[in-house]
Amino acid sequence: MLTAKRIIVAVIVVIGIPGLVLAWWLLSPLFISETVNEEFPLAANAVVPPDMTMAEAEEVMIEAASQFNSYDERVPAEMAMLDDPMKMDASVVKIRSGSFRDADSFHKGSGTATIYRGADGKSVLRLEEFRVTNGPDLRVLLAHASNPMGRDDVEGYIELGKLKGNMGNQNYFLPDGEDGSGYGSVVIYCKPFQVVFSVATLN
Repeated sequence: MLTAKRIIVAVIVVIGIPGLVLAWWLLSPLFISETVNEEFPLAANAVVPPDMTMAEAEEVMIEAASQFNSYDERVPAEMAMLDDPMKMDASVVKIRSGSFRDADSFHKGSGTATIYRGADGKSVLRLEEFRVTNGPDLRVLLAHASNPMGRDDVEGYIELGKLKGNMGNQNYFLPDGEDGSGYGSVVIYCKPFQVVFSVATLN
């Protein structure tokens, strides 16, 4: 009888502990938020004037990118304040952008997703004022569909990486030679359960 009890306890321990670990991995993100605030990467090598902070320089860079594209080589007046290395980085171009929206009543998202191309031809996805319902193993995808609702709608996606945090400003570099022009949306996707958490349609 004692042996049987020991066997039962051993089975509970063997099954129970992994089950608890799995439950914690699945459920803990729902109660934990992680904020990530990264600098705008295309301003990282800039020479910033003494009377301007890096944050202010980033704002100038982002504003310039939003107003000027590859077909308009005019330089905003603010750029005259910046040294040559900053001017070089100022050739950053805003390619596409969109606003995150809720996937459903439980999976919610907000903020903006913008793809920029730098002077070196590399492109980066920038999430700003970003917030999404947390979940296990969330990934940042570029999907062909403009309004994907489920796993079938994200087929042929590009994965830009694991979501760094469910809140804040974040950067994700695109593969070399890719600027997102062939994709319709940025998707926050739960890979284990193949669930869309939030979508930003790119325009």
